[in-house]
Amino acid sequence: MHKESQGCGGGCQGQSQCGAQEKEQDAKLRKSLQRIKNKLVVLSGKGGVGKSSVATNLAVGLARQGKKVGLMDVDVHGPSVPRLLHLDDSKPPQAVEEGLIPIKWEDNLSVISLGFFLPQKSDSVIWRGPMKMKLIQQFLEDVFWGDLDYLVIDCPPGTGDEPLSVMQLLGTDAQGIVVTTPQDLAVDDVRRSVHFCQQTGNPVLGLVENMSGFKCPHCGEIVDVFASGGGERLAHEAGVAFLGRIPLDPEVVRNADQGRVIMGEDADTPATKAYHEIVTNILHAAPSSPSAEQESTQAQTLQNPDPGSTDGKLRIAVPVSGGRLAQHFGHCEQFAIVDADPESGTMEDPAYLNPPPHEPGVLPKWLAEQGVHVVLAGGMGSRAVNNFRDYGVKVVTGSEDLPPQELTRSYLQGTLTTGENACTH
Repeated sequence: MHKESQGCGGGCQGQSQCGAQEKEQDAKLRKSLQRIKNKLVVLSGKGGVGKSSVATNLAVGLARQGKKVGLMDVDVHGPSVPRLLHLDDSKPPQAVEEGLIPIKWEDNLSVISLGFFLPQKSDSVIWRGPMKMKLIQQFLEDVFWGDLDYLVIDCPPGTGDEPLSVMQLLGTDAQGIVVTTPQDLAVDDVRRSVHFCQQTGNPVLGLVENMSGFKCPHCGEIVDVFASGGGERLAHEAGVAFLGRIPLDPEVVRNADQGRVIMGEDADTPATKAYHEIVTNILHAAPSSPSAEQESTQAQTLQNPDPGSTDGKLRIAVPVSGGRLAQHFGHCEQFAIVDADPESGTMEDPAYLNPPPHEPGVLPKWLAEQGVHVVLAGGMGSRAVNNFRDYGVKVVTGSEDLPPQELTRSYLQGTLTTGENACTH
């Protein structure tokens, strides 16, 4: 599928080439994401809650409502989406000029999973974090999704490499759908997923309670096998929407074993009705993209009538003091905001903004709200660097002491020379 990165690590003769490749990849990712209206990340801090089944049924349900949907399975060690959709015998996606063509389940639903690339279904994948992130990046950059109304991403359980990589690459407009089962043991773990989204700066679209009660097919009585209401209580506690509860349904299990999802059938079951309600709630949810009023306010703040909204544009921020790069990021006088076109290498005159008071976590959030993609800094503490990454903003430290336009031009041309991070906090 891909090779491990052979990056220079800085300071070698090929550094400009590495910088150019990195810039090209950033532009490619942005171009792909611009064609996706809504990004839904299905996650859970607990394994065994039926997260993949929920993600797959929601994707099918949205597609059946006439929406163009992509389903991306990033569970590297246990890719189950191909089995759930009866696609486990599909050939690997075909590579064409536009990229990898995802596997079609039906006209409105396209699917990508590592499971399509494994020679044998029983093959294990033994990868560390960087390899997983590279795969996820390739799924977003190199797969030709086209124009999508929704991209649904099925993450493995926990708050580790895969969900973190997904959120960092998608940016803060990606929304989490958190799945739990009702019992307290599961809710305690799933609570961490809500906190995870808060830490990465991503909104939680809502919470789904799966395996919530079992309706006896003989007498019709509801039996709370795993208790009931834990997911709804967590949603209320966390201040997020409760999308709905899905009951235990033997029909769901039978369909899954045969490669059929319940939302792809015409069955009139409690689970199908529950999924229809959740899909309706998702369709009625507020869009993840900023409102026209927010965009207008942002444009006025930057003294730019259309700040970075043109396809392929890159917005770069440079902390300055005395008209040159400020070596200590947190104590700069202003930020120079430069809009540039990576393909042509052209850039506009910088707009200078006065930063808010320097407090932990404030500047990363503020610059992300200004639509900044890259920060060129001299020195920056590791915590601030991580905060920027959480907001989907790339940071380059150790930059040269130059005026912002010269610094930006060097970055665009791939000739920027970087040294040691001037801040070691």
